[in-house]
Amino acid sequence: MSISIPSMQQLLEAGVHFGHQVRRGHPKMGEYIYGVREGVHIVNLELSEKKLQEAADYVNQLGQQGKTILFIGTKKQAQPIIKEAAEKLGAPYMDYRWIGGMLTNFDEVRKNAKKLIDLSEKKEKGELSHYTKKEQLLISRKLEKFNHELGGIAKLEKIPDALFIVDCVAEKTAIAEATRMGIPIVAIADTNCNPALIDYPIPGNDDATKSIKIIVDAVAKAYEEGLKGFQKSKIKDQKEAEKKEQKLA
Repeated sequence: MSISIPSMQQLLEAGVHFGHQVRRGHPKMGEYIYGVREGVHIVNLELSEKKLQEAADYVNQLGQQGKTILFIGTKKQAQPIIKEAAEKLGAPYMDYRWIGGMLTNFDEVRKNAKKLIDLSEKKEKGELSHYTKKEQLLISRKLEKFNHELGGIAKLEKIPDALFIVDCVAEKTAIAEATRMGIPIVAIADTNCNPALIDYPIPGNDDATKSIKIIVDAVAKAYEEGLKGFQKSKIKDQKEAEKKEQKLA
């Protein structure tokens, strides 16, 4: 059974169909282009709807399996949308900037994230009070910088099972690392994007806030429904295991 997604009319109203100027278009996006209006590529919303459905079904399956998706959107208009969606799910996210080696050198990045957690805990417990005011100020600044860069991945214990990306061009380094590591990618693919690099491209506008939000929310909702199914399955398995133990007792 397919996961519910926004209708073509809703995608139209959100401006998902508006691409980039023709001169900025990527040749491999040709199959997803409906036409040109005033020098701007218009995305075929029938294909946007179809590919969004495929992406939603895929992330729902990941959720049902308890898999981890890393949400990525570091451009200004995507930052609050990605952060809100991921935090609601309790999922990891990167909304400040992509950290080189995030996937290919994960252990090192994880060490830095652990430093953030340790510093935050010490600050909350008042364990930094023995430092001078100047030292405390420097630590606070360091903590603020860490929060910006690593706050969204502070609790990420292992390499994510998949990425969800807003803007393939802006996040080209993340895509390169994921490709190298064999990590599946779901992404909004605007007309300047190379969809061949994406496992589940969603053709659409990755610049307008409404367009970004309607797609991010649809993907997040599909993932959330999958996670709920995973939790129900875990509870059911636990209850069955308890019943077996009681019978053996």
